[in-house]
Amino acid sequence: MNLADIPTIRVAAVDLNGQLRGKRMPGSAGAKLDQGGARTPLSALNLDITGADIEGSPLVFASGDADGTLLPTGRGAVPMPWLETASALVPMWMFTDDGAPFDGDPRHALNRVLDRYAERGWSVLAAIELEFYLAEPTDDGIAAPHPPQGGRRLDRTEILSLAELDAFDGFFTAFYRASLAMGIDAQTSIAEAGVGQFEINLHHTDARRAADDAVLFKHMVKGLARAHGVVATFMAKPYADQPGNGAHVHFSVIDAAGRNVFDDGTGTGNDRLRHAVGGCLIGMAETSLLFLPHGASYDRLAPGSHAPTAIGWGYENRTAAVRIPGGSSRARRIEHRVAGGDICPYLMLAGVLGAAMIGIEDGILPPEPLTGNAYDADLPHIPNSWNAAIDAFETSAMSRRIFPDMLIENLVLTKRQEAAIMADCSARNRLRIYLERV
Repeated sequence: MNLADIPTIRVAAVDLNGQLRGKRMPGSAGAKLDQGGARTPLSALNLDITGADIEGSPLVFASGDADGTLLPTGRGAVPMPWLETASALVPMWMFTDDGAPFDGDPRHALNRVLDRYAERGWSVLAAIELEFYLAEPTDDGIAAPHPPQGGRRLDRTEILSLAELDAFDGFFTAFYRASLAMGIDAQTSIAEAGVGQFEINLHHTDARRAADDAVLFKHMVKGLARAHGVVATFMAKPYADQPGNGAHVHFSVIDAAGRNVFDDGTGTGNDRLRHAVGGCLIGMAETSLLFLPHGASYDRLAPGSHAPTAIGWGYENRTAAVRIPGGSSRARRIEHRVAGGDICPYLMLAGVLGAAMIGIEDGILPPEPLTGNAYDADLPHIPNSWNAAIDAFETSAMSRRIFPDMLIENLVLTKRQEAAIMADCSARNRLRIYLERV
């Protein structure tokens, strides 16, 4: 894509809430991006969900609100086909003036974790499954959960219904065309359990690109929905009487010879797989803020709702927080099922993969795998409140083995500020704030 032929481009990095923060520039400026042609305050990656500065942040007044340098991630410019005019987005990440990665950038946090795998000669493949609702926009900014479809309003659950998918044919056809143009390898789309709820699976790819794809995917789905007269929301629990939105991640680890390091030729996998599972379980309570980052995230955690509440694992068990899918042993992988659709993909994946690596490094063995319904098992539980998750993340020894101190401090400050804001909000205003942002 020749940026000079495009009237305007966007350059943006991702903040701790998974929001794109950046600038609109003339297309002619694209030639200078590799030379540091885009500068923006470091604090831009540490804003609360409303877009406000964090009070007491060391990145703002204490440091003079210094700039950093945005540099291209290597993805290149991607089109934005939901807009009426020809436009492109150049994904960026943040560096300091001495050329060092900025520790407050969530993409760098994931990169640090992946470097630990690379030191062993390993690479990580990941795929993310994202659920979202298509809803009807209303005059007051609150979307109704029954979008119009084929001349009528949806009024019932239609799990795996082709008719429901085809009633939104314009949206889904535009989605697959946009995915192809943006280089996002979108796979299966299905109608989910909620009224107007859908799930789209993204293809297994390099874990860094998987997170990049998830960020672009969420941005694109919201834009396309608006262009088709509906609203898309990835809120973990937008409607009290409907199922929540999840973001399940599958990952496998490949060695330099292309072998799956979890594969021992059996249906259960080897000790390395169990150690990775053990790390994920040990870290789950301490790092749950990465999977459940907003106050509304915790509304999704309810027994019998397909959202895990207990910390356990099992083979082919979708009630467990960590599931080992069946299939060929050569494709042996781990599925982490805790996250909601409102995550920052970089932080979520860094938390999952960082904990798995610690499990491998420390040789952590998990308890026996679950059989049957995990909701009925006597197991430790994921924190069921936002404030408890913030406290756990701040004091977590595992968090500090995964993330730099700056990112932990910034995220905790952000979440405490958001918790104070939401404490004074009505449920209706919370929905208005979260609906399309997350």
